[in-house]
Amino acid sequence: MAYQNLLVTKEGGLGLITLNRPEVRNALDPQTWSEIRSAIREFKYDDEVKVVVITGAGGKAFASGADIRSLRERKTLDVLKSEANDTLNEIEFLTKPVVAAIDGFALGGGCELAMACDIRIATTRSRFGQPEVNLGIIPGAGGTQRLQRLVGLGKAKELIFTGDILDATEAERIGLVNKVVEPEQLMASAREMAEKIMSKGPVAISVAKAAINVGANTDLFSGLLFEKFAQTVAFGTDDRIEGTSAFLEKRTPNFKGQ
Repeated sequence: MAYQNLLVTKEGGLGLITLNRPEVRNALDPQTWSEIRSAIREFKYDDEVKVVVITGAGGKAFASGADIRSLRERKTLDVLKSEANDTLNEIEFLTKPVVAAIDGFALGGGCELAMACDIRIATTRSRFGQPEVNLGIIPGAGGTQRLQRLVGLGKAKELIFTGDILDATEAERIGLVNKVVEPEQLMASAREMAEKIMSKGPVAISVAKAAINVGANTDLFSGLLFEKFAQTVAFGTDDRIEGTSAFLEKRTPNFKGQ
């Protein structure tokens, strides 16, 4: 499709989605959510793409949150048809890893977008928060659920109830982001992470992500049972033979994703 609010490109096995509304700090309106969802689906079915990176243009914001004008005009029942929740679910459960490369503000829906990704790399000038209560609403695109799973129940309640904004150092300390780098190092760090992941067995990465997600949202017994079946799938692949053979032969494996 033709994207108006995104830049969507491929670099080798990397699929890159760049939010491209710097004039409004990459605010997330319904069209932008819809375009993100389309880009994710495009990469889902592209066998050349192994890892997806999501970032924001302009250097001031990853995504500053919802477009407030659009938010104010939205009717009550429009919330039930919101693209945001469905888009973030597709990101979280995409069979390929998704890395958020964050520079600047990641607030409200922007923070929720980052949390739906598997790995978050942020710059030293990044800021995070769920300030929706200042608008008389709640984090409604997964914020009340994903934040507590990342930082714990008590800290999530504090951040959501107060609407406080965190700097990158504090976000890393509490587990909201994986790594903090200088702004000029951001995309190199994201690509380095993506390349490291792409060097592994793609089927193993895919089923490992599924097992982790299932375990995070169910009881231990069910998670362990799913893990056993995920391992069974991995053992049935050519990649398992290639990986173990390469190890024994002291060479780099050539995974095919089969």
